[in-house]
Amino acid sequence: MPYKLILMSFICLFPALVVAEIASVSETKQLNKNLRANRFLENVSILSSDEFGGRAPMTEGEKLTLDFLEKKFREAGLEPLFGDSFLQPVPLISMTVNSETASMSFTRGPNSKSLVYADEFVAWTQRVEPRVSVSDSEIVFAGYGVVAPEYDWNDYKGIDMTGKTALVLVNDPGFTLENESVFRGKAMTYYGRWTYKLEEAARQGASAVILVHETAPASYGWDTVRNSWSGTDFALPQTDSAPPTVLLGSWIQLDQATALLSESGLDLEELKKRALSPEFEPVPIGFTLNASVENDIKRGESYNVGGLLAGTESPDEAFIYMAHWDHIGTRESDDPSEDVIYNGAVDNATGVSALIELAHAFTALPTGSLRSVAFLAVTAEESGKLGSEWYAANPVFPMNKTVAGVNMDAMLQYGRARDVTVVGFGSSELEDILRYAARAQEREVKPEPNPERGSYYRSDHFAFAKKGVPMLYIKSGVDNRKLGEEYGLEKSREYYAIKYHQPADEVSDEWDPRGMMEDISLLFEVGLDVVDSENWPQWYEGNEFRAIRDASMP
Repeated sequence: MPYKLILMSFICLFPALVVAEIASVSETKQLNKNLRANRFLENVSILSSDEFGGRAPMTEGEKLTLDFLEKKFREAGLEPLFGDSFLQPVPLISMTVNSETASMSFTRGPNSKSLVYADEFVAWTQRVEPRVSVSDSEIVFAGYGVVAPEYDWNDYKGIDMTGKTALVLVNDPGFTLENESVFRGKAMTYYGRWTYKLEEAARQGASAVILVHETAPASYGWDTVRNSWSGTDFALPQTDSAPPTVLLGSWIQLDQATALLSESGLDLEELKKRALSPEFEPVPIGFTLNASVENDIKRGESYNVGGLLAGTESPDEAFIYMAHWDHIGTRESDDPSEDVIYNGAVDNATGVSALIELAHAFTALPTGSLRSVAFLAVTAEESGKLGSEWYAANPVFPMNKTVAGVNMDAMLQYGRARDVTVVGFGSSELEDILRYAARAQEREVKPEPNPERGSYYRSDHFAFAKKGVPMLYIKSGVDNRKLGEEYGLEKSREYYAIKYHQPADEVSDEWDPRGMMEDISLLFEVGLDVVDSENWPQWYEGNEFRAIRDASMP
């Protein structure tokens, strides 16, 4: 849909907002006057329109997105972040799995069982190769696939995994036990992320990993797995210093894992109970894996987009606001009536549009800011946070000069809340600054209601946290001022169950953006506190990233 038609649709969808800004002073306190709800929603609508095709990297939708963001950053008064350019090239390799030839089968003696791609399994490789296969690889149930010396935990004890396949559970033991003395209780640690499990299996010498999908500990259903891990994926160029990778990564349906183990006389529920103990030892299941994927490989470039407001006194020190501009794109279908565009309105046109609003707020400061403020829209988050990883490895401001930052990803749109949710609660002193700003809006800072999702390890700020930079990641609160906490929780659950990574993630006339505008104002206050001072927010004592930060400082 052309821009003019998008704008007309916007006016029809949100007529009251065009006439008068919502989020007036009478409704919200401490809302920066330079934030505009109608401009914010217009930008969300354009970015998530069908014309942008789901904003996949290396598509026509990317070209539209890059042009749009550069235009908006210029209009906001920003200078280019990357020398004389708003764009940072990110070398990407696209690998599209051939769904017709992808295969997975299990063999035990004369018996063999094959699974159906997409319906019962998905598989991929992190290696840039046209075809990868695993043959007659012994399958070992390795519990949660965790090696954590600080918890005295080793799911691979006593076994040589060279050439074998690790069958592992998603999340970590604390999720099931809900005991704060085991890992972090229900809150997922990085050990619970599927990415970690592949990394650890590779360190153990395994050839492949099979992740057993369960909706609750994964925090998403099989449709999300199907949509996110099939089709085209992206990777950064491999280097000699890159860590080892397994040949093959995969997910299988819970029912398939249960049936497979049952044929070996093993009970998955019983094995799951055993896996909750640090005394667990890996269990060969008596099957071997034969699997392969073929990739259509293309090399190209995507781009991060960045704007800069240079500091007046310490321009070499920066606070960074970031959001990812990409989404899943468009898939093929033989049904002309089927919606095949993953518009990504919430995820993450909201975050990118918030980035634009914050740029307007900072450039409107009458005396500028003492430190620099960088505004970064990164690519390829949906393919493994590749744009943020590339920037963190090739930064404009060194990591020990990047004072702190904020990431905005998937802002929910259900109205004003009495609270604000911190993902990764208890991480850094940025939360103290947030708490002070929230009090002015008569709001309370609370931990995320679903820490088992491990959301802090699933978005772009993690690339910075791994370099020691304190990063704040918030979500809209759930305690709705009019309809209460249960309403907010139900709306959040509804989004992740029905719209997350689905074509249904579109702008709706049910949206109430007042809460999002309050959130953006909060994040402005947090950044302003940092850039107009000489303070360096620290990770809290005991945080896993504090030692990295301390070691990086001169």
